[in-house]
Amino acid sequence: MESIWAAETRIRKRIPLPGDLETEAVVIGAGMAGILTAYYLQQAGIGTIVLEADRIGSGQTKNTTAKITCQHNLIYDRLIRTQGSRAAFAYASANEDAIEAYERLIREKDIACDFVRCPAYLYSRKGEALLRQEVKAAASIGVDAAFDTDSELPFLVSGVARFDRQACFDPLKFLSAVSEEVTVYERTKVLKVVGNQAVTDKGCVTARHIIFACHYPFVNIPGYYFARMYQERSYAVALEGADRIEGMYLGIDRDGLSFRQQGERLLLGGGSHRTGRNKKGGQYAGLQNRAKAFYPGSRVIKSWSAQDCMTLDGIPYIGRFSARRPEWYVATGFGKWGMSSSMAAAHILTALITGQKCPEARVFSPQRRLTSGAVRELGAHSLHTMRGMTKRILPAENGRIVPNCTHMGCRLEWNPEEETYDCPCHGSRFDRKGHLIDGPAQNDCRRR
Repeated sequence: MESIWAAETRIRKRIPLPGDLETEAVVIGAGMAGILTAYYLQQAGIGTIVLEADRIGSGQTKNTTAKITCQHNLIYDRLIRTQGSRAAFAYASANEDAIEAYERLIREKDIACDFVRCPAYLYSRKGEALLRQEVKAAASIGVDAAFDTDSELPFLVSGVARFDRQACFDPLKFLSAVSEEVTVYERTKVLKVVGNQAVTDKGCVTARHIIFACHYPFVNIPGYYFARMYQERSYAVALEGADRIEGMYLGIDRDGLSFRQQGERLLLGGGSHRTGRNKKGGQYAGLQNRAKAFYPGSRVIKSWSAQDCMTLDGIPYIGRFSARRPEWYVATGFGKWGMSSSMAAAHILTALITGQKCPEARVFSPQRRLTSGAVRELGAHSLHTMRGMTKRILPAENGRIVPNCTHMGCRLEWNPEEETYDCPCHGSRFDRKGHLIDGPAQNDCRRR
């Protein structure tokens, strides 16, 4: 299944790495975060190349709903309670600056990518207390937020939290233009990173700075990101013939949906679940049924899914990969908010590498302290991993592949929705023949 972005935009092909190279900085991954980081490093005078195992934008960037916003679900009340007002302000500032940076770059480069400023709303059908609380928290740190009871949605709501001057765009049209400003080698898979060398299947790249912008870091030690993140899948459909809306909406209830307009089409999203926990399937059918109920005259023209890295405390890991590897950097754990987080990551990493001051870097640092809530999440994640690791000692069902993930050996689970084998531990995915689709695994499954 293919997103509307992937169906309508073809990014120019690049050659593979021609052999061993030396450079000041190398970025692993040519998604939005990787391309933007390379662009801003180049602008700062740091010679940079990007290595991509597949094609530019072929990972999670092509599957986003492409909201650019500082409104990341119910986050500010929680941040103030667990991290303090200063950290919440830094988080909001980084994401508000990201929106401005996109608009500025699009204007300067005259990029035709359907960029639109619009309000973003959180909504609930079950109560208004959490929305009012979030609005109060956001307003206390200077974010333009307000509570209301009106919405454009095709059902009654208890209330909405409105954040003004957010944005949305076509991510691949934007990426196609910006990627022309940087050097990218496609079909070049990084096999391992040793010291200041990225070892690929086409040669070695030696660099002073190595940036992991590959969605989920495939190096386990140091960093231990496999113990600090899990992955979630979510689903989307594009509708023709649905009522037009001007804002972007996200439901905070358990069965809440995402709505946003893209030209004449309405994008409807939902059905999130932890990767590897979807034995029954039914997410696409559920979205299609709700689309028919809300918009009887509409028609589904595209269906697709996305995969997101979720951190223990809901804040991305952006900064130095590990205290043991000060020359390595990472941008991961963006949750459902990859577009604003990609731009924030590009600015933070560029500041760290060039020695500039960056007040926002501290709140995103991968070396930050664990909150009590993060400790509880760590326990739950460890339990999921333990179950997956234990299952591999049990007899496997008959099939074409040995159903153990090639990352750390967890037992894979069949996903009937997309006909894939998914890892419930760390989110790697394989097709029915065992070919790798998503990392952190690096290799295909063994055949029986």
